[in-house]
Amino acid sequence: MGFKMECEYFEKLKDHQFGELLAETEHWLIILAPDQRNLGTCVVALKRDETELSGLENSEWADLAGVVKKMESALRKAFNPTHFNWGCLMNSSYQEDPPGPHLHWHFIPRYREPVEFRGERFDDPCFGMSTMHDRREMVALSDEFKKDIKSKILENLEI
Repeated sequence: MGFKMECEYFEKLKDHQFGELLAETEHWLIILAPDQRNLGTCVVALKRDETELSGLENSEWADLAGVVKKMESALRKAFNPTHFNWGCLMNSSYQEDPPGPHLHWHFIPRYREPVEFRGERFDDPCFGMSTMHDRREMVALSDEFKKDIKSKILENLEI
């Protein structure tokens, strides 16, 4: 898997604190989110400047469809979530003046039952509701633990 870790858009997205690069496709960066309250949560960000869904090209939509299928398949194999939430919100970008939105998706695995990984238990206390109901603090994980999550996803991700 040959990622271009120096991708100019990944460098720009570091300011948004989306997380650590996991993989990339022709049009999308797949990033392990820093908040792992829901194990395997990722951000999928467009590799060019764009602020709205209506600005996506047909090739970007087609590539995104492939990312959705591959990510859902990989996470099912890695952690067996019950289902997945995909959200394109970008609200926090508008807390800045001037706003600096960048088109991205939040990919959130949802778990009816707790899941264990490397001896840690991950609960989804608001299963069946928006994750916005989850007011717990972000789960602080060591770099090594995040590396293990990334490895588990990558061993099942066919990109």
